Amino acid sequence: MPTIAHLNRGQKGIIKDFPIETVPLKLLEMGCLPGMEVELVQLAPFNDPLYLNINGSHLAIRRETALQIEIDLLS
Repeated sequence: MPTIAHLNRGQKGIIKDFPIETVPLKLLEMGCLPGMEVELVQLAPFNDPLYLNINGSHLAIRRETALQIEIDLLS
């Protein structure tokens, strides 16, 4: 199953599912919820953290967190 960590720069997906206990509350408050569109904006050096656009909010999340959030890729 693809996760946010599998996105390429500029690629988008729809958040499908994630274990609620592994995702920080701050991400949930900023719109990282099932059904929301996510786009990978940029990767930091060494590919961690990932800079994302979720529901118009720009966030940086760690790769280990991104691996927990399953998505459906948009073509």
